[in-house]
Amino acid sequence: FLLKSVLVLLSTVLYLCCSLLCCACAAQYCAVPVLLSTVLCLCCSLLCCACAAHYCAVPVLLTTVLCLCCSVLCCACAAQYCAVPVLLSTVLCLCCSVLCYTCAAQHRAVPVLLTTVLCLCCSVLCCACAAHYCAVPVLLSTVPYLCCSVLPRPSLHLKMMSAATYAMMAAVMVLVAGELAPPEKQYKIMMLLPVSSQSHKNVFIPLARALADRGHQVTILANSSGTFEHPNITEITHGIPQVEQANMFEYRNDWISSWSIFAEILPTFASNFYKVPKVKKLYERRKEFDLFMVDHGFNEVVYPFLHEAPFIMVTTPGIDYRQSAVLGNVFNPVYVNNHMSDFPRPFSLWHRFYNALYQILFALYWRNWTVVPQIQKEISAQFPELPPLLELERNMSLALMNTHFSIGIPLPLLPSQVEVGAMHCRPGNPLPQELESWITGAGSAGVIYFNMGTVVPAITMPVQYRDLFIEAFRRLPQRVIWKYEGELEDVPDNLMITNWLPQQDILAHDNVKVFITHCGLLSMQEAIYHATPLLAVPIFADQPRNSMFIRNSEMGEILLWEELTEDMIVDAITNIISNPKYKENIVKKSKLMRDQPVPPTELAVFWTEYVIRHKGAPQLRSPAAQLSWVEFLMLDVIFLLHLTVFFLYFITRRILRVIYAKIFSSKDIKKKKE
Repeated sequence: FLLKSVLVLLSTVLYLCCSLLCCACAAQYCAVPVLLSTVLCLCCSLLCCACAAHYCAVPVLLTTVLCLCCSVLCCACAAQYCAVPVLLSTVLCLCCSVLCYTCAAQHRAVPVLLTTVLCLCCSVLCCACAAHYCAVPVLLSTVPYLCCSVLPRPSLHLKMMSAATYAMMAAVMVLVAGELAPPEKQYKIMMLLPVSSQSHKNVFIPLARALADRGHQVTILANSSGTFEHPNITEITHGIPQVEQANMFEYRNDWISSWSIFAEILPTFASNFYKVPKVKKLYERRKEFDLFMVDHGFNEVVYPFLHEAPFIMVTTPGIDYRQSAVLGNVFNPVYVNNHMSDFPRPFSLWHRFYNALYQILFALYWRNWTVVPQIQKEISAQFPELPPLLELERNMSLALMNTHFSIGIPLPLLPSQVEVGAMHCRPGNPLPQELESWITGAGSAGVIYFNMGTVVPAITMPVQYRDLFIEAFRRLPQRVIWKYEGELEDVPDNLMITNWLPQQDILAHDNVKVFITHCGLLSMQEAIYHATPLLAVPIFADQPRNSMFIRNSEMGEILLWEELTEDMIVDAITNIISNPKYKENIVKKSKLMRDQPVPPTELAVFWTEYVIRHKGAPQLRSPAAQLSWVEFLMLDVIFLLHLTVFFLYFITRRILRVIYAKIFSSKDIKKKKE
């Protein structure tokens, strides 16, 4: 019995591994049907063994039908998989199984061997036709099963086998639940992010890989390459020289100047972008693609690609009230903060006034006064026949938003607004030996991790602030890992400096106590995902808003650059480590963010394919997106109501005056008569 059980288990594992190996070798082969078919076949075989001493034809028939259905499903999903050999193999397998049942009370080796040979022949035929079905693993899988079939089946252990079968079937249901169905066919998808930071690109990376793993051809037009090594992903760089990196420390108190930089950069970029041969060729081939995906923010230059094509916006900075308004969902500024700052809730009268004024003025500045009009001028000079850029934007099918209500505020969203926040977050991988030794060698005191992100290199930090951190680290009992792009002298022994670090793998380590960060959205999401308390030192853009959220949620503290001192750094780190509330709160928040019915990447893949399947999914679009501001705010209706009220007031007043005049005039006549 033990030998038989081991052989059955070995057969199953080999068959499953080989099926997955087939999937890994061919990008068009669908793993879900193979896995489902394999496990169901195993369950039915075990059920056969458990319920009777002879081989039962009914479970075999059930297995055969299910296997055939899954094979045909594979055939529908991947055009290279051949249904005829599968059907032939299935029918022969069924006939031989029935032969097993009718010719002997026990499972004979000869019919099984016959089935194996026939199945192997058909598998080889499949291999010749499809180039991804492996015959050797099938034979390897069959050998232990064949050995198992000729061994005696002691009735003493039948109940145990049956119980194991039911447990296996329950596990299968848990395993298969939630898996995406195979795509109807392989699509061509283009991701457009020519003006994007590395952090924005990091949001696209898991989605591009997930789509490519499902057989889709993904083309990425970006300003940098070298991220992907996947046969279904093609990266194209436009090659336009990057604008010199601005020192954002100089703009942290002058957000108007920081945004005005884009009014200079983007129009110049738009004038050169379509003159690049690779971009021009890609634009001419745009009709070949089934869907476009655009990095929201700073990429209006790619809107000509979107003319008469379905497209999805990926909102990498999270919630953007401007984009939501384009979809017809206008957020109320009395409780939805802007992308630069946040306030204690409920908002005070001043905060409501400031927030509403900021949202209105910034949207007008970007879309109507400065940035987009200048880009439009350059685009119209090259494509005079195209509709206005903002008109093209209104045809958006869907927005994938890099946010989640557990790490923000609950908002009323349209069906065309899907939250996929923390899509880039993943479990930690093993660290390089040097890093692992440094972190574990810190002992119970732990490690502080310091990283200012990709947009603001630490080397641009003013010297006075850099020296404050170095001296503060010298006083700490913890070890410190600092991502710094240059060389530093006279650093303390407890400080490790390197120009690149695997951030998520470090944050996932149990001995990392505090994450000192600029509090960009992706860094904040990664810290929450891995439950590491934060010390925020925000610089610009959405970082102050994210930092306020961290402080208000008691997952960390904030330090302001203007008030920074050595003692403040030491005290803040010590307080975060010694006070358990910070760790407890971020652990709770991490559980909330992870507790989702479907992983965000899977959700993004589903909606991406949904938009393609339904030709842009016009059923998702709100009618409000086609309304003007006058219609949406009902200004014309309000005016008409006011006019009606005024008219009624005027008529009523005239009627009352006439009545009044008649009443009192009649009284005067009576008095005169008397």
